[in-house]
Amino acid sequence: MRLARCAQGFGRHATGGLGGKIYIVTDGADDDALEPRAGARPQLEARARAEAAYHPNPIEVANSLNRAVHRAVREESGSRRKLLGLHKKFAGPCTATNPIDRCWRCRDDWATDRMRLARCAQGFGRHATGGLGGKIYIVTDGDDDDVLEPRPGTLRWAVIQNEPLWIIFARPMLIKLKEELLVGSNKTIDGRGVQLRIADGAQVTVQYAHNVIIHNIHVNDLIVGKGGRIRDSPQHAGFRTQSDGDGVSVFGSTDVWLDHLSLATCQDGLIDVIDQSTGVTISNCHLTNHNDVMLFGSSDSNPKDEIMQITVAFNHFGRGLVQRMPRCRWGFFHVVNNDYTHWLMYAIGGSKNPTIISQGNRYIAPPNLAAKLITKRLYAEESEWKNWVWHSEGDLMLNDAVFTDSGGPNQRKFEKDDLIPPKPGSLNYNTTKPLTRTNYVLWKAQARSQIMGVGLYNYIDNIIEEPRKIITTKDKDGKDQRYELTKPHSIRCSTDPILKPGNHIEIPKINGSHVLDLWIDVGLSTHLHVEGLGATVVRL
Repeated sequence: MRLARCAQGFGRHATGGLGGKIYIVTDGADDDALEPRAGARPQLEARARAEAAYHPNPIEVANSLNRAVHRAVREESGSRRKLLGLHKKFAGPCTATNPIDRCWRCRDDWATDRMRLARCAQGFGRHATGGLGGKIYIVTDGDDDDVLEPRPGTLRWAVIQNEPLWIIFARPMLIKLKEELLVGSNKTIDGRGVQLRIADGAQVTVQYAHNVIIHNIHVNDLIVGKGGRIRDSPQHAGFRTQSDGDGVSVFGSTDVWLDHLSLATCQDGLIDVIDQSTGVTISNCHLTNHNDVMLFGSSDSNPKDEIMQITVAFNHFGRGLVQRMPRCRWGFFHVVNNDYTHWLMYAIGGSKNPTIISQGNRYIAPPNLAAKLITKRLYAEESEWKNWVWHSEGDLMLNDAVFTDSGGPNQRKFEKDDLIPPKPGSLNYNTTKPLTRTNYVLWKAQARSQIMGVGLYNYIDNIIEEPRKIITTKDKDGKDQRYELTKPHSIRCSTDPILKPGNHIEIPKINGSHVLDLWIDVGLSTHLHVEGLGATVVRL
């Protein structure tokens, strides 16, 4: 940079890049003026951040999360002594049974101390603080009609600003994205306290960004964007090709935390994490009605994705899911304390020697005998995949679910004794306070004692919580009938349209148990009659 002192004549003030970084051109080609390849500045900076975020001993991160879960369960067990006699699911004080929710959710001051959430991430995305230290920005305009010059007050204007921002919403909103939403670095999208839905438009994209939190929103029915010029910063608008139609796409980004999202029915994947992204946690999410659910690593020909480290924790994989929960390549993936209640093909898949640690999950296999296997190795013979490190520990296998372990000589080899045991998957099954809660998106979170569920719909899980209970109902002739509920079961009811007053569904009787999962419209004050049980469920 001494050269900057040497100019003479009228150009003597030219100092060029004096004081800036030194950038090394590694690619001499210039065959794409609109979308330059890696070697351009954003890609190089993203790669450097990924290398810095990579943890050389990922087992330490997995163990740290497991220790936090143990502490949360111990604290919850101690506090529950004060709650004797409070048996109704939606009555009583706020409860939070996993370490992420215990960090913020039951505090009375959460709405005035929103940035406390930045302390709460666990797993590989634990360093994500989002807009911590920045201004609170309130979205007042739910429109997205100008992707080139977005108006102040819109979500799009907020996410492209250079400064850290903690983004909240003035009122419930349905935001239909005209084109993909490009979320910049040091941003938190915080939907707590309102019903926020991103639907019927283009996807949310975190590309070459770092330090991003997306929390408490619905994402559904997103489609392929047309592309074109889209602003990604106050100084720059670039040409974008068609977006994929994902729910949330994380591309070449680090320190990203996706928490309390409810995702369904997008055109491509619900959550894709690709192209050397690392330091990512996906937690407390509710995923339904989709084929390709989660994709971690998009190419068998990109070994640089070995840097990828992702935590998947406390999520509910619900009705209508087919496969990829997740589908992994190359990296290290910790899948812990999730509730898998539905899949049609398989739950966890992978290729190219990913390391997958499954701990403390509940897996309920589908009735189809050909789909009992949780795991699926793709494009590899057993002679190859038998050396991939895929381990199950403390998982609860129901309805003949099978996890096929593997592991052998491997660059990322470790001993199972190195792992701290997780809380077992049975905590999501036979307790009244599961780690994976049913209220994934906390709509109107001020009314925490009512736990209002997932926005437009309220997901009711395990209405009858006690392992043994006698209920009395009336039969069609008005006579009393007594039922002994011996142990909890779940009967999955898929109804279309959503249940409304006057709808009737038939529920089979399973071993004397009638524990139901139902979807109802929030706010309905109605009696729901269940044929076959003869019961009238009054409080939903």
